[in-house]
Amino acid sequence: MSKAAALPTRLAKVAYIGAVLAMCITPFLLVFAISFGEKIEGAAWVWGFQFDNYKRFFVGADYPNSISFLYLKFLWYSLYYAMIASILAVATCFPFVWLMTRLSRRAQTVWLVFFLASLTLSEVFVVMGWDILLSNRSGLPALFKETGLTDLLKETGWFDVLRSWGLASPRNVRFKPTEFATILTMTYLVWPYAVILLYPPLSKINNEIIEAARTMGAGPVTVVRTVVLPMVRTPIVGTVLLLFVFLLGAYVTIAVFAAPEKHTLSISVYEAVRGATLNAPFGSAQAIILLIAAAVVLVFSRMALERGEK
Repeated sequence: MSKAAALPTRLAKVAYIGAVLAMCITPFLLVFAISFGEKIEGAAWVWGFQFDNYKRFFVGADYPNSISFLYLKFLWYSLYYAMIASILAVATCFPFVWLMTRLSRRAQTVWLVFFLASLTLSEVFVVMGWDILLSNRSGLPALFKETGLTDLLKETGWFDVLRSWGLASPRNVRFKPTEFATILTMTYLVWPYAVILLYPPLSKINNEIIEAARTMGAGPVTVVRTVVLPMVRTPIVGTVLLLFVFLLGAYVTIAVFAAPEKHTLSISVYEAVRGATLNAPFGSAQAIILLIAAAVVLVFSRMALERGEK
């Protein structure tokens, strides 16, 4: 290849690297630098190089007089909500996608178009719908009360069980604010993404392999458990991790359905940066720690997957 012909290729590589630096690395470095800044009481913040923001995250602002693990608890709920919701989304989505790949090509196309169209719905729109559905006055709790299901639950003893789970008040069932409503909404939020991500590997499985297993006497459930799942183990784990990273940034769902003491770092970061305190350095420190925690989960998951494959 001549130098003149290679010049456009080099320019394309330079443009690509520049775009990556501008859109990915530069914002991260900027947030990292701000995390070492200092908040000025009654004013904004100034650049600096001190670790008070990170110390405040782990032990509280009044250490050593007192110790607070509030933000560590927010980090725990960030990881907890995201992991449980992503696992539930993939676990409930897998049977549906597998059955969908057994349909005709036309039916598969219709389903895929439907789920692609559902991706246009924003988190605000989805949460608004679930908020109405789970509302204590006009949603399912009101339906339970009007149809007599609440009285039936009380008679059978299940109402006390729901109260122990935090899903009922002394008078009626209650779905918000609860962990149940939070995880349910987050699972629904990423369900279409799980369908889109699982469809390609499942649709590529050769039918002859399935027919061979059926010929040897394996039932449908056995075929899925012993043949299909091992073949798509890596895509399943990858889908769970991708949805996990996506849900770490969920904001509206947490703000609507989670109790204040069970909020996540996404809420805390917004309140620090845009709230009354305007403490961008502390918000940046929280964002960096959340990113590091997500990276640790991804690395260990990858290591576990590679060990399982070996």
